[in-house]
Amino acid sequence: MTADSALDRYRDRVRDEADRLVELAAGADPGTPVPSCPGWTMADLITHVGTTHRWVIHILEHRVQERIWSREVPNGLAEGQSGDGAWLADGAGRLLATLRSTDPDLPVWTWGSGRSAAWWARRMAYELLIHRIDAELALGVEPDVPRAVALDAIDELLGNLPHARWVTRHLAELDAADATLHFHATDTHPHDRPAGNGPPTGDRPPVEDGPPVEGGPAEDGPPADGRSPAGSEPPAEGEWTLTQGSAGALTCERGHAKADVAVRGPARDLLLMLYGRRFAATLTVHGDHAFLDRWLDKAAI
Repeated sequence: MTADSALDRYRDRVRDEADRLVELAAGADPGTPVPSCPGWTMADLITHVGTTHRWVIHILEHRVQERIWSREVPNGLAEGQSGDGAWLADGAGRLLATLRSTDPDLPVWTWGSGRSAAWWARRMAYELLIHRIDAELALGVEPDVPRAVALDAIDELLGNLPHARWVTRHLAELDAADATLHFHATDTHPHDRPAGNGPPTGDRPPVEDGPPVEGGPAEDGPPADGRSPAGSEPPAEGEWTLTQGSAGALTCERGHAKADVAVRGPARDLLLMLYGRRFAATLTVHGDHAFLDRWLDKAAI
C-alpha cells in the first residue's frame, strides 16, 4: 500500500470517527461522567476533542514550526463554555478539509516522531478513535475496533511515546533504566489463541511470551514523516518491545523479544490498556505485573 493511500485511509478514519462521536454526543446528557477520563463529563470530552481539532488546523494553516499549546489557539467558545455536537462537527469538518488540502510533506511542528503534516493525519485518526471509545464506554456501548486498525493505532502510539517529553519525564520517576516491556497482539495470526484470564503477578526474570513469529527484521518506529511504513498497517507480527533508558528515555522496536514483563491479548484490548482505558480479562501478563501497573500509570497520554 502506498503512502498516499494510507493517508487517504487516515483521513477517512478522521471523518468516520468524528461522525460517530457527533452521533454519540447528540444522544447523551452533557453531564454524563466519562469513567475512562476521570473527572470528565461528556461535555468536557467534546470540548477537548473540538479544541484539539482547531489547534491542529491552526498548526497546519499557519505552518507552525515551534511548540504551541492548544489553549493558545481560539476555539470559538466563550470562557467556561462547553462545546456541543454541532460545534464538534464544524471543527471536525474543517480539520478534515485542512488535512486533505495540505501537502503531506509540509514541514510543521509535532510532538512526536514526524515533522510533517502527514504525521497529524495519523495522529488525529487515533485521537478521535480513542475518544470515540471513551464516549461509548461512558454510554455503556462496547467499542468495536477492527484488528488492523487497532494494530496500527498501537504502532502509532508506541512509535511516538519516546518523543513525548511529558511522558518521558514521568517515566524517569520510575528509576527503571534498562527495564523492558513486550506487547504481543495474539489475534494477529491464525495459529494464535486468545489469552487466558487471571494475569500472574510478582517479580520474575525476563520471559518470552511465546515462540517468535517468522517474518522480516524488526524496525524501530515509523519513518520521519510520521507515515506507517507498511501503508496503513504495522508489520504483520503485531509485537513491540520497549526499553527504558536513563532519565526516562524510551526506545521502541518491533518484533519478538524477551522482556521483564510481557502482555499478550487481542489488539483492541492491548490498545485500550496502553491508553489507560481498561485492563480486559482477555489480557495475560507474564513477569513483573506490579512494574507494568506503575509503567502504565506514568506512560498515560
